[in-house]
Amino acid sequence: MIQNIVKLSCLGLFFGLVSCGDETLPKPKGHLSLEYPKAKYSKLDSDCSFTFEKNDLANIKDKSCAFEINYPKMKATIYLTHKPVNNDIDKLLRDAQTLTYNHVVKADDIVEQPFINDKKKVYGMFYEVGGNAATNAQFYVTDSTKNFIVGSVYFYAKPNFDSILPAANYLKEDMRRILETLEWK
Repeated sequence: MIQNIVKLSCLGLFFGLVSCGDETLPKPKGHLSLEYPKAKYSKLDSDCSFTFEKNDLANIKDKSCAFEINYPKMKATIYLTHKPVNNDIDKLLRDAQTLTYNHVVKADDIVEQPFINDKKKVYGMFYEVGGNAATNAQFYVTDSTKNFIVGSVYFYAKPNFDSILPAANYLKEDMRRILETLEWK
């Protein structure tokens, strides 16, 4: 009887040692992949003093030359605001730069990229804002004498840069397209 107890104890100890180890968990079949269709652009003409190309996937609202370019699938909007230059270009430039640098509290970095198109007389700055700031891209452009436009993108979600990165990159390209195709009338 004692032999049977010893054998059962040894057998229990053996199975206990063999069965100990990392618990096996099922692996996910894939990671979340946010892919968006290739952008197609068309020229947006309006009664404003400028024109540009916009992504055909976006919905656009014009409120007296203040555009809301809405991307419902990405829960984001690019805002464009036109202001006339009335001998106050320095103030308009300061305001645009202040708007960008207000995000420095949450931003990891802000990269400035000058934009110059002498042929179309479009001059400005494109800002890439890294980190969990409310916006990840902004710009301003001007002809220096009559027109000034400020643009920024905002997501309708809590800023988490890693989560919105694919959409943020897609919209940055759309903003660059706006800059590159912008023309004064």
